[in-house]
Amino acid sequence: MTGKDVDPPASLSSASTIILAKGILPGFNTFNLLTLKNKPFLRLVAEDIHSRFSEDLADVAIIFNNKRPITYLKKHLSEVYGKAIWSPQFFTIQEFFKQATQASEVSQLTQFFYLFELHNALLAEEGAEAETLEEFYPIAEIILSDFGQLDYELVNIEHIYMELYDSTKIDLAFQHFTAEQQHFIKQFWQSFSIAGHTGLQQRFLKLWRRLPTLYKRFKDRLASEKQLNYPTLYRNLVEGKVANPDFAKRYKRILFVGFNALNNAEVYLFKKWQEELGALFYFDADAYYLDDQQQEAGLFIRRNIQRHALHNALGESTNVIGNRHTDVHLYAASGKNSQTKLLHDVLKAQEVDRNETSAILLADESLLVPLLQSLPDVKPNITTGYPLVQSPIFGLIDLWLEVQEDISHARKQKISFQHIETFVNHPLSKISVAERTKLLNELAEKQLFEIAISDISISSSILPHFFRPLAKEQKLIPTLVHLLDSVLVAIGEQDRISQIDSNLLVETKKVLHQLQLGIDAIAPTSVLFQIGLIRKAITPINSAIEGDPLDGLQIMGLLESRCLNFDRVYILGANEGILPKTANSPTFLPNSLRIAYGLPILENQDALSAYLFYRHFQYSEGLHVFYNSLVSESSSGEESRFVKQLQFESKFRFIQHIQQQPIRFQDPGEALVIAKEGEVWEKLWTSFVQQRKKLSATALTTYLQSPLQFFLKHVADIKEPPTITQEFEMNRLGTVIHQVMETIFTPYKGLTTWTDSKVLRDRIPQIDSLLVQEIGQQYLTEFHELDELNSMQRIMHKIASEYIKMYLSYDIENYRAFRIIELENDEDYTLDFPINIDGKTESIRLFGIIDRVDEVVTADGQVKRRIVDYKTGGDSVLFRNLDVVFCANTANKALVQTLFYSYVFETVTQTQDLEPHLYVARKMREEGTLFSSNKELLAGEELRAVKAQFVQFLRSTLEEIFDRNIPFKHLPETTVYPSDPYTLFYRHALPANEDEG
Repeated sequence: MTGKDVDPPASLSSASTIILAKGILPGFNTFNLLTLKNKPFLRLVAEDIHSRFSEDLADVAIIFNNKRPITYLKKHLSEVYGKAIWSPQFFTIQEFFKQATQASEVSQLTQFFYLFELHNALLAEEGAEAETLEEFYPIAEIILSDFGQLDYELVNIEHIYMELYDSTKIDLAFQHFTAEQQHFIKQFWQSFSIAGHTGLQQRFLKLWRRLPTLYKRFKDRLASEKQLNYPTLYRNLVEGKVANPDFAKRYKRILFVGFNALNNAEVYLFKKWQEELGALFYFDADAYYLDDQQQEAGLFIRRNIQRHALHNALGESTNVIGNRHTDVHLYAASGKNSQTKLLHDVLKAQEVDRNETSAILLADESLLVPLLQSLPDVKPNITTGYPLVQSPIFGLIDLWLEVQEDISHARKQKISFQHIETFVNHPLSKISVAERTKLLNELAEKQLFEIAISDISISSSILPHFFRPLAKEQKLIPTLVHLLDSVLVAIGEQDRISQIDSNLLVETKKVLHQLQLGIDAIAPTSVLFQIGLIRKAITPINSAIEGDPLDGLQIMGLLESRCLNFDRVYILGANEGILPKTANSPTFLPNSLRIAYGLPILENQDALSAYLFYRHFQYSEGLHVFYNSLVSESSSGEESRFVKQLQFESKFRFIQHIQQQPIRFQDPGEALVIAKEGEVWEKLWTSFVQQRKKLSATALTTYLQSPLQFFLKHVADIKEPPTITQEFEMNRLGTVIHQVMETIFTPYKGLTTWTDSKVLRDRIPQIDSLLVQEIGQQYLTEFHELDELNSMQRIMHKIASEYIKMYLSYDIENYRAFRIIELENDEDYTLDFPINIDGKTESIRLFGIIDRVDEVVTADGQVKRRIVDYKTGGDSVLFRNLDVVFCANTANKALVQTLFYSYVFETVTQTQDLEPHLYVARKMREEGTLFSSNKELLAGEELRAVKAQFVQFLRSTLEEIFDRNIPFKHLPETTVYPSDPYTLFYRHALPANEDEG
C-alpha cells in the first residue's frame, strides 16, 4: 500500500500506523552505507523484508530482544523503500508475549513477600519454627532466580527437586531419564550422601523437599492475584495456560530478528510458529565462528540452526571476519579509570566524519560515570542506564540510613562529626555557605568528634530534620520518602531538574512504596533489617538516559549493542574476568544438575559474551579495544581471551598501544624566598625584640629544619588550619601521657623528703582509669568506663597505658628514691637571651616547657638531678657527633630541645649539672634515657662542655634568624611529610621524587 491517499486496512491496529519515509526521522544523517564493503546486519534485514513482502507490511510483526534496534531498522526500511509505506508492528519479545494475557506484571519485591508468606505457612504445616524476614531474604532471591530459570527451560519441578538421599534410589525414581541425566545426578549425590549430612545439609535437603510445593503455591498465588512474571508467562504459553494462546495468528508473518541464546520455552514456541505460521528468523552471524565448532561465539546460533532447525532467512553466512586484514588498536591502560582518559586522547586525536557512525561499548558498565567525566567536546548519546549508586542521590540516602542505624537502631544520642561533615558538604543538602563554614570551623576548633542530637541545628538546609531519630520503627520508609520529596521539590524550585535525577527519584520512591506495602503485611521488622532491605532494593535502580540513537557518539553496554553495527567502535573494559565474567549468579542447583537438565551454566555466558564481542569485527572499520593492564584484587591485568584468540587465529592486524604514565620531573622554578626587609623585617623586629614574643625550643628546631616554615608559623603567624579526624594522632597521645604522668607525680611535688620509688607500684593499677578520664578531656566527652571509648580511643588507651607503665617501671627498677622539683610548667621559665643584631646587643625572650625536673638516688647511691622529657615518637637518645646535631636540619631534634630546656631552667634557677634525660618508650630499655654519643654517656665534664657548645650554637642560630642578609627559605634536604600543612608554600624547593609523593 503506497501513497498518502490509501487508507489503512481495517485489521491494522492503531499501533501500526507509523509512516516510514526517506528522511522522515528528524536529526538523522543519511550516510552512504551502501558503498561500504560490509552492510550492517539490519540493512540486510531491511532489504530482505523489501524483497519478500514488498509493501504489504501492515500485518507483519517484527520482534527483537530489546528496543534499541527498532529505531535502526525503521531507518533502514525508510532508506530501502524510499517512500511512505504502512509500517510493520515492532515488539520486544516480552511485549509480544504479553499479548497472550491480561494479567499484570508483578514486581520483584512483591514476589519476595509472597514467597516469604507462603514459605512460613509451609513451615507451620511441618511443625517447624517460622523464619524471620531477615533470615529468609538471602535465600528468597536464589529461590526466585531458580524458579525463573526452571520455567524458562521447562524443567519438571517435581523431578529436579525430588528428595534424593543416595544414588541407589536414582535408578528407581528416574528410570525414564536418559543415561546422561542419570550420570550427572549420580555424580552430584555421591558427594552428598546421607551418611555425612551436616546440619546445614539437612536444612538444605528439607528446603529442597519443600520447594516443589512452594513453587506450586507461589504460582497459584500469582494466578489468584491476576499477576505474573515473565518466566511464568513463558511456561504458560508453552502449556497453553493463557487467556489468548493463539494471539500470534493475528499477524500474517512474524519475524524474529537478532536472537542468539534461546531458552527451551522460546525454542518450543519458535519452532511451533515456524511450522504453523511461517515465522522467519534473521540470525546475525559470521561463518568464521559459525562453521567452526571450536568457536564458542557461534554456539547458540549453531544450535538454533542445526539442532532446533530454525531457518536463517538471510541464508548462508559469509566468512567476513576470516578474510579481513583490518587494523585493531589494542590499548593497555594504566588503571581502570585510565581507560576513559586514554579514550579521551584517542577521540580528540581523530577527525570526526559525520558520515560515519561511532559507538563506545562498555564491557564494564561501571565505567559509565568516569567515561562521562572524560569525554572530549563531542556529541554523546547515552543509551544505557545511569546507576543510582553512582549518583549524589544515593550518597544522601546512604548517609541518612547510616545515621538512622546509629540513632534509631543503636539508640545513640550523638552524631559523629564525619556524618555531619558529609551532610553539610553534600550538594543536595543545600545548606548555606555561611552556616556550613561556621559549623565546620566549630567542629574543628572544639575538636568535637561527636555532637549531641539536641545540639544539632542546621536551619538553612532543605533537610533540617536530617538527624532526627525515628518515632517508631515503622516510620523508616515513610520518613525516607518524605526526605526524597523534599529534595525533589527543592531542586525543582532552584533549578530545572534534570531528567536523570527526576527519574532516579521517582524510581526510588516507587521501590520504597512497594517495600512498605510488603513490610506492612507482615510482622514488625527491625530498623537494621529494613535498612539492609532498602539498600538491596534500590541498588539496581537505573535512570534511562535516552538520546538520539541515530546521531552522534553512542554509548551503551555490550549487551545493548545486539543487532547494531557502527563504523567505529571503542570497547572499554575488555579484561579477562569481565569479558567474559568469571562468576555466575547464586543458585541452589549444582552445576551437575544444571548440565543434566539443560539449565544455563557459566560456559553459556562465555559463549554469549564471545558472540557480542566478535560480531563487531564483522563490520566495523575502526576497531579500538581498551583494557586495564594493572594487576589488582579486582583486575587480572590481562586483556580478554577473546582478544588473544583473534590475535592468534585471525588476520586482523593488532596494533599495541601501552599507556605510559608521564614521569614528571620537578620544575624547580623559583623557590619561595622571603627577604628580611620591609614589612617582613618590621614584623620580625617588632614581635621578638620590641614586644618580647617568646621563642620556644620547638620554634628553634622548626627553624633548623626549615627557615621558611619558621617564618610562616612564627613571623607571618600562618597557623595550621583546624582539622578534626579520628585517625590516630601521636600529638594527642603525647598530651594524654603527659597529663596522666603529671597526675601521678603531683602528690610528690615539692616534698623535701625522699620518696621511695616503690610507691609508684601502687599507682600502676590507677593508670587505666586515669587514662579514661584524660581521653574524655581530650575529646570533650565525659567517660567513666573503658567500654565507653570508641575503637580508636581504645587503641590510644592501650598504647598510653603500656607507655606509662614502662616509664614507671623504669623509675622503680633504676632508682631507689626520688624528689619532684618541677612538673609540666610552661609559664615560669622565661629568659632574656642577649644576641647581636645589626652590631647592637638585643635580647630575645626564650621560654622552656618543663615536663619534669627531679632528683633521684641511683642503685649505687649516687644523687643526680635530671630534666626529663617524654616522647611517644621515634626519637632517640643516641647521636653520632655534635657536628650533625648543632647544625641546620639537625640529626637529633630531641637533644636540641632538651638542652634548650636545661639551659633555660638552670639559668632561671641558678643551678647546674642538670642531666638531660629522654623517656622514649619504644627504646628506653635498650638505649637508656641519658643522651649518649658512641656509647659515651652525656654526663659530668663532657655534659658541661656540650652545654657550653649548645649556648654558642643557640646564639649563632638566633643571630642568623635576625640577620637581614640571610633570607627565610626552605632547606631542600629536609624530609617533608605528607601531613605537613605548609608543603604548598615551599614545594618548589623540594626534590622531584618527594614532591611527587
